[in-house]
Amino acid sequence: MIPRFPRSSEPTVAEAGAWADVLVRRRLLHAAVITPTGQWLVQDRPNAPVRVLHGPEGFLALTASIQHRIRSTRPESR
Repeated sequence: MIPRFPRSSEPTVAEAGAWADVLVRRRLLHAAVITPTGQWLVQDRPNAPVRVLHGPEGFLALTASIQHRIRSTRPESR
């Protein structure tokens, strides 16, 4: 997926952490935890396998795919 607007900077741990909080709070992810090595452990549902994402870039790619899925399945309200 190509971003609409190119980023002017690299994703940060703080940005990924903020998105992790939102996705878990909105129940779009069951869990998202950063490890001391900078990897993210992500679980979609309580009994789902844990995925390992590499760095903030990997987590923001997941965030973008979740946003795309939500927007593509939302009925048009125009």
